[in-house]
Amino acid sequence: MIGKAIFLGCAISAIASQAVAQEWTPLFNGQDLSGWTVKCKTADRSKAYWSVADGEIVVNSMGDKDHNYVWLQHGGEFTDFELRLKFKIYKDSLGNSGIQIRSRYDDEAEWLDGPQFDIHPPNPLRAGLIYDETRDTKRWIHPSLEHGDHNILPSMANPKIKLLYGGEGWNEMVITAKGTQLTCVVNGEVASEYDGHGVLDDAAHQKHNVGMQGRIALQLHNKNELKARFKDIKIRELKPE
Repeated sequence: MIGKAIFLGCAISAIASQAVAQEWTPLFNGQDLSGWTVKCKTADRSKAYWSVADGEIVVNSMGDKDHNYVWLQHGGEFTDFELRLKFKIYKDSLGNSGIQIRSRYDDEAEWLDGPQFDIHPPNPLRAGLIYDETRDTKRWIHPSLEHGDHNILPSMANPKIKLLYGGEGWNEMVITAKGTQLTCVVNGEVASEYDGHGVLDDAAHQKHNVGMQGRIALQLHNKNELKARFKDIKIRELKPE
């Protein structure tokens, strides 16, 4: 009886820990930025870096480095989910972007805290690796590097990941977040498999209410000239069974 009880308990626990994917929900309507808000420092609020053209979200700061970080943040609140999107980058764009998840903009501090999956046109190795923008962290967490160290070595990334540029077509990124587990697939190849226990749920992230839940955002990096496009942005939440 004891053995049977233990077995049943384990089975129930295993079922409870499984996640059920809900229906896909588009985050971008293909027409305008409804549901999205530009978040930035006061000095950058009059600048139109983010727009919609041809059914795609466009970020363009080419020829203009005179800006701080400028994010496009979605208004939804998400915890466990699968996020899919397509992005287009260009070889003449040397700026940096990324997909923030479980993040949150602090209007008073004028800063967006939370983890980001990198998109860096000049260096395809960085695609899908994770940098934590949380102000008390601000370092690469996958791979794990010290604050200020941006030396991503080839051995730290998946060499099979290839990016398309401009007329070559669209790149696809799939991000899955379940508890402290984060996974990112770029163009069908795994870029990151990361267990953020002790980081995403630490005191710093809890203080800013990020890491385990929060918003989706697209990034324009500080003082960067960037040109990129995003489309087919959709999410399905993962609910406990």
